[in-house]
Amino acid sequence: MSVKPEEISSIIREQLKRYEIETEMVDVGTVLEVGDGIARVYGLNSAMASELVEFPGEVYGMVLNLEDETVGCVILGPDRHIKEGDVVRRTGRVVEVPVGDALLGRVVNALGQPLDGLGPIEPEGYRPVEFKAPGVTQRLPVDTPLQTGLKAIDSMIPIGRGQRELIIGDRGTGKTALAVDTILNQRDEDVICIYVAIGQKASTVARVIKTFQDYGAMDYTIVVAATANEPAPLQYLAPYSGCAMGEHFMYAGRDVLVVYDDLSKHAVAYRTISLLLRRPPGREAYPGDIFYLHSRLLERAARLNDEMGGGSLTALPIIETQAGDISTYIPTNVISITDGQIYLETDLFFAGFRPAVNVGLSVSRVGGKARIPAMNRVAGRLRLDLAQYRELAAFARFGTDLDKATQARLARGERLMELLKQPQYAPMPVEEQVMVIFAGTSGFLDDIPVEKVGEFERGLREFLATNYPEIGRRIRETKDLTPEDQEELKGAILEFKQQFLARQ
Repeated sequence: MSVKPEEISSIIREQLKRYEIETEMVDVGTVLEVGDGIARVYGLNSAMASELVEFPGEVYGMVLNLEDETVGCVILGPDRHIKEGDVVRRTGRVVEVPVGDALLGRVVNALGQPLDGLGPIEPEGYRPVEFKAPGVTQRLPVDTPLQTGLKAIDSMIPIGRGQRELIIGDRGTGKTALAVDTILNQRDEDVICIYVAIGQKASTVARVIKTFQDYGAMDYTIVVAATANEPAPLQYLAPYSGCAMGEHFMYAGRDVLVVYDDLSKHAVAYRTISLLLRRPPGREAYPGDIFYLHSRLLERAARLNDEMGGGSLTALPIIETQAGDISTYIPTNVISITDGQIYLETDLFFAGFRPAVNVGLSVSRVGGKARIPAMNRVAGRLRLDLAQYRELAAFARFGTDLDKATQARLARGERLMELLKQPQYAPMPVEEQVMVIFAGTSGFLDDIPVEKVGEFERGLREFLATNYPEIGRRIRETKDLTPEDQEELKGAILEFKQQFLARQ
């Protein structure tokens, strides 16, 4: 077979026409020093704040410090194999996390990677962990209740959708239990829940996840876990990641509840990073931007107007105090950012009043707007009665002779305190809360022995559900307690009370 030279030359000419030189510009730097999860990198002159950079071995880092000749990076993973002189590549992307319905029911780390062994996650997309909060004109006032299922909260310290309500108290006072009960109560409320565990023991997080699974709450919940054995950068990133996952649903017009458990450990993780990056320390060795750390996170909670989709993101940050002191640096910072606080008191907790809510120091700055009208009718009296009880109880300790009116107020206050007790993992529908609080504030419990109040309340709820279900149904549907309903409810409570006293 003979080869013609003109054929070869035509083939070469054709290939030369199609030949394109592809050049790729990659911005790279060199590791100057590394240790404690921090790397100083020389040469990344165009790097952005919060940008992802890639270290050898597919380990990523995040740029936090932008200096004249170097950048300070936190390493989001193991740093044992990274050494001086290693090449670091820019990715051109800020830190993002996967978002979407595929995350529901999953346990993920601060980067959105699965920790539950249930296989990979196929997200709808990605969102940057840092995002600008909605402006004033994009928001609506907070006036739609987010029911916690806890009588003491829903009646006196109501939480609205889009609100930021701080849960604060010493260690072991039931802060996490309160947040978990609130998540359990959202089962039929069409609210997506995100539980962010920051710096906690892995066993504690596993126990919370087991509770969610046992009560069917994982179907609508995402758990973001950055446990105590994770590096400080991942603990720092976790709440922003959880918020970004929630914002995806909020901007899609859905209601979201995010629990940050807890921001005290988040502040400590950020302080660790800042000191390692050699940022100047301020009060209690925290960096100067510690307030901004939490304000830019919590300001992202909002109730959006209809043009923005009408979704909401409610934030329940948790702060741990030392010896009940709420006047220290981080607690006062977060109190000033949030729309109120639920203060849990150690003395009340050990006296058996659980949830151990101190009504005097707790406040919701949204007020009655976040309660249904039926609750507004019965709860205004409740707070007043308890306030009078606390004042009188302080005087009664001195053993002075008390007139009958004072004794009656003390007796009612004691019974109302007993009525507000509630076991863990037993959230109560709002219509039942309205009916039992109505019984307490209307004086039906005044002659019931204090130790029998809990038994009376349980019996009353069963009696009303069996014999007068239409009262609860009307409250649930209309959200109100009309004068006619009040009269019917009084008759029903009186009927049950006579049976209860006869049995005693």
